[in-house]
Parts: sequence; structure tokens; C-alpha cells
Amino acid sequence: MTISPASTVLIVQTSTYRRPATVTTEAPHLLRWTGFGGSALLTAGAWAVTAGSGPVALGAAVAGAGLVVLAWALLGRTRPGPSWLRRTLAWWCGPLVVAPPLFSADVFSYLAQGEVAARGLDPNVVSPAAGASAEAVARVGVYWRETPSPYGPLFSTVERAITSLTGGDPVVGIALHRLVAVLGLLLVVWAVPRLAAWAGVEERTALWLGVLNPLVLWHLIGGVHNDALMLGLMLSGTVIALHALPELKWWNFTAGVVLVGLGAQVKLPALVALAVVGTALARRLGGGLARLLVAGTGMVAAAVVVSVVTSLAGGAGFGWVRALGTPSKVNSWLAPTNWPGFLAGAVAGPETGQAMISSARIAGLVLILCGIAVVVHRQLRGGVSEVTALGMMMSLIVVLGPVVQPWYLLWAVLPLAACLPPGPWRTRVAVLAGVFALLVPPLAGNFTGRVAELVAAYVLGGALVGGAYLVLRRTRVSVARA
Repeated sequence: MTISPASTVLIVQTSTYRRPATVTTEAPHLLRWTGFGGSALLTAGAWAVTAGSGPVALGAAVAGAGLVVLAWALLGRTRPGPSWLRRTLAWWCGPLVVAPPLFSADVFSYLAQGEVAARGLDPNVVSPAAGASAEAVARVGVYWRETPSPYGPLFSTVERAITSLTGGDPVVGIALHRLVAVLGLLLVVWAVPRLAAWAGVEERTALWLGVLNPLVLWHLIGGVHNDALMLGLMLSGTVIALHALPELKWWNFTAGVVLVGLGAQVKLPALVALAVVGTALARRLGGGLARLLVAGTGMVAAAVVVSVVTSLAGGAGFGWVRALGTPSKVNSWLAPTNWPGFLAGAVAGPETGQAMISSARIAGLVLILCGIAVVVHRQLRGGVSEVTALGMMMSLIVVLGPVVQPWYLLWAVLPLAACLPPGPWRTRVAVLAGVFALLVPPLAGNFTGRVAELVAAYVLGGALVGGAYLVLRRTRVSVARA
């Protein structure tokens, strides 16, 4: 076959004028530094607000948060490797490690509860107002000053140890709590790709949607939430237990179960992973209701043993059992189960509204239990993978639970990131995470009487992010049309 000169010219012209179908090679690197700049701007703006600056500093912090979300969203359209994404995570986390507490003041509750524990009192029974110093109590949010700790004995031990090491110094205390959060995040970074491999999902996708997610940056590192430790222990324990099942390596399986149990001693929802692991064990042994009951009994026994040992070894005691309902004492406006009560309260008065909230919470709990039973049944019959089952169960707890905070989404997002294939559901989870990442101002606080300042900050931040997007688009960072 002979190609004429005219055909050659046509081929050259077609190659010249066709737009590339993928992002240019420099795009991921530019996005990495855009996200790093956003993280640094968020940190600088947060420190400026802490020092007493006005709406401009808050606007800079909002813009920084928006730049990270923008860079993360655009990265989802590129295909950098897993190692590149891990390095990007380190760059984006770097400024946040030295930031003041962001998006929440819960870490000050941790410090006050640590003081209570260091004085020999039970933080699950004695509130910060009753057992901590006046200086520590003044830093705690008004909703939690009179409220005992809702956390498990493992985290109470961590709180007491940090207070004993720092002598109550808040700056060093925050640094040590952030170190614990970083250790938890490292466990998450180790576990998520392995869960993705178990579920047959691309590692790169799981790292982008799960680990590099702005909610992880904001709330596990910036906000210093103990959810980092809970999730790290839960997910790594699940990985170890599942990988021990094919050859029934009982010591490895037990180690995984213990890690999950320790995660539950930080926050109780981690126990859901034991339902997944126990069901996987029953299926490995042949399936059926009898084996499921035996495996379930073993998981319950393991959870009880870990709880008793942790409570006694750490000296935290068993007061945490009575404090399990503490978080629900505050009516969370993000929890869907509370919305009918809010509506009823606005129409018929606060007493009717609170009664409706209580009823809806009971209904939510029933639905959670029924939903978990359905998921366990499907997992036992091979209808869903273990990782998918964990994501579904955690989603039920988040959506139908009595309290929802932006960082609670990570309970579901991390396992879902490891099991969702490309498609509309993965897109929905990414959009939801991006929205929640911008839902709360970078510095938690009461903005009553300062709404104008908050609006001005968001307008300024939005304008800066919009300008950055136009610049990135002009430099061909966004995906080009074929």
C-alpha cells in the first residue's frame, strides 16, 4: 500500500490540530503545588485569624481550603501513580502539621479530659468543668464543658499520658495529639491500598478518593480528631484479618481482630469491622447460619476481652460504658434523623420537637441494625465483598446515626474509596466529600453577630479560588476535550 503526499499532509494536519485526550504531563505536578500552596495559605490565614486579624485573613484561609479542594478534584482526572500520590499527601499535610487546630476545637476537650484523668478522676464520669483547671475549661467549647468524655478507655489512656508528659501545656499537648493523628493516618495510608487490592479496585483511585481527600487533611491532621487513630486501627486490623483467612493463619487473624477491637476502644463504631471480619470467617469455614453464629460469638468475646484488658491496663476503668450516649446530648443539625424534630419544633414548640428527635433516633437505630443484618446476609452469600460490606455498614451508621459531623463521613468514605469502581457512585462520594470539605469555616467558633464577616470571607475566598481555576484552565491543567 502506497501513501500519497496528500495523505501524508492530511495525517500531519490531523495530528497537529487534534486536542490531546488526556491531561498534559506537567498537570499533576502543577496541581500538587497548587494544593501545597492552598494548604500553606490555609495555615497562614488560620494563624492570622488566631492573632486577631479580620475578614481578609479568614478569607485567605477559606481560599486556601478552596485551592486544596480544587487541586484534589482536578487530580481525580489525571493518572499519577500511587507513590506520587503518597508524596503529594506528605506535601499537603506538611503545613497543616504546624497549623492551629482547624475546623473544630475538639482537641481542647481532649486536653481538658486528659487533665481530669491525670488527677485520678474518671473523664467518662467527671466533666472538664468539674475536674479540669479553669484555663483548660475556658478553651473547651461551651457544649462540652459540662459533658463527660464519650471516648473509649484506650483514648482516655492516651489523653492522660499526654497530659502527664506535657504538664498541661496546651501547645505541646496539641503537638502530641497531632502526632497521634499522624500515626493513625500512616496506618490508614498503609491499609487503604491493601483493601483496594482485596476488592479489586485500582490503588491509585483508592488513594486519591480516600487518603488524599480534603476531609482527611482538614479533620484528621488539621482538626486533630481521634478518628484518625480509630480508623487507622480499624482498617489495618481489617486488612490483617482478611489476609489471614485464605490459609487460616489464626495468629494473624487474631492480631487483626485485636487491632479492630482497639479501634473500638477509641470510638465504638469501629466494632462494625468485627461484623465484617466475623462474617468473612464464617464464609471461609463453609457458610451457613450456624457458622455465622459461632464466628459472631467469637467476635463478641474478642471485643469484650480487648475492652476489659484495655480498661484495666490503662487504668481508665469502665465509666466509658455509661458515657456511650454522651454525643447524642447535642442535637446535631447535620443528622437526618434530627430533621423531623427540628421541623416539628419550629411548628409545635421545643418540647414536641425534642420528643420527635428522640423517636426518630430510636427509629434510626432500628434501621441501622436491620440494615447491618441485610448486609451481613449478602456478604455471607457472596453478594458483596468484605470491603463493600464495611463501607455499606459505616454509611448506615453515618446517615442514620444521632450525630453527624463532617469528619464522620470518613468512616464510610475510606472503605468506599477502596471498593467503588469508576462510575456514578464514586463521583457522588467525591462530590459529597468536596461539599463537606467546604461546609465548615476553617476556624471553628461562634459566628453569631459576625455573619457579615463570614460572608465577606467566603466571597473573597471564592473569588480567589475562581481566579486560580481560570489560571489553571489557561495552563491546560483541566482535562482537554478529545
